[in-house]
Amino acid sequence: MMVYRTLAFIAFWRVAMPLRFFSAPGRVEIGGNHTDHQHGRVLAAAVGLEATAAARRNDSSLIKLANDQFGSNEVDISSLEVRPNEAGTSAALIRGVAAWFVKRGYTVGGFDATINSSIPSGAGLSSSAAFEVLIGNIFKGLFGADISPIEIALAGQFAEKEYFGKPCGLMDQAASSFGGLNMIDFADVNNPVVTPVRAELSGYSLCIVNTGGSHADLTPDYAACKSEMEAVAVHFGKEYLMQVVPDEFYSSINKLRYLGDRAILRAIHFFGENDRVLKQAEALENGDLAAFFDLIIESGQSSLSCLQNVYDPTRPQEQGLTLALALSEKLLKGKGAWRVHGGGFAGTILSFVPDESKGEYRQQMCEVFGENSCHFLGIREAGGGEVVL
Repeated sequence: MMVYRTLAFIAFWRVAMPLRFFSAPGRVEIGGNHTDHQHGRVLAAAVGLEATAAARRNDSSLIKLANDQFGSNEVDISSLEVRPNEAGTSAALIRGVAAWFVKRGYTVGGFDATINSSIPSGAGLSSSAAFEVLIGNIFKGLFGADISPIEIALAGQFAEKEYFGKPCGLMDQAASSFGGLNMIDFADVNNPVVTPVRAELSGYSLCIVNTGGSHADLTPDYAACKSEMEAVAVHFGKEYLMQVVPDEFYSSINKLRYLGDRAILRAIHFFGENDRVLKQAEALENGDLAAFFDLIIESGQSSLSCLQNVYDPTRPQEQGLTLALALSEKLLKGKGAWRVHGGGFAGTILSFVPDESKGEYRQQMCEVFGENSCHFLGIREAGGGEVVL
């Protein structure tokens, strides 16, 4: 019934007021697990699932959202300071994106919008980044900001870190904002190098398996990955691991143990993973899927043994990711690939499944992790932006 009311509202709105339409895709991380926050490289793709909006200016400072999934929301952006009581909410993301625009001299204002999303919340497909990119593009479209895709991504990252309260890199927002399959080098985080990658994956399907588990209490685990890597960088007088010479790191491991062995292992993961992204992109460009799949599996093994982000160490009995990876190895060994996906500790894995095995793979995953836990996805070429009907 809610859907019909929304459609009727949009139909009325279309006649009464000029509407503008916007879209931003979800994303998958194919390579570069926890490398972006150290200014490293990632291989990421936008996917066909998206957040969409029908929006119009309302000539006020109020942003009024109607959302079939989450209900209505109203944010007054006449005040743009951080509000601690909004942490973890969509209001924080809206206010944060608006604040970033204003700090850089772009115009923002109030609007009314109906927002819908086909991106499952908590499925590791960056529904929050898509929402941030969507809001940024609404501001761009309705208020005439001459702003680039990377600036919109930076606005989203700023909102998520400073207003929402979640430490994050820039990969999710950049992948949604640019679209397609790209290798992104964050050595200069304000001007990352985005390189499109050609990929011929015929005969295989990209799949996300949602193993369940809440991300709500995992922020300290994500933050520890970042802070421990940065502690290693600080030992060498640097801010991020990307600035550290790998050979210098490896020759100094005996001097780093005061930081804790996990910090060293996480740095080892970073250096290996950062190089793997280059090799993965090269393998795809050369059409060498066997080498590409080997590198995906190698990445997952590094996340398991060095990065150690496949389960919450305070809840060792809950290991949905580890279980999904073990089952995927049994089903796909020698004919596909599998790895942890995104932040880790709970949530999703990524796999590449031969088309002839999709039915068996889906059945096995859904039997263990629940109906609708298995999502087969396609790569979307268009990034976030206005949709002209």
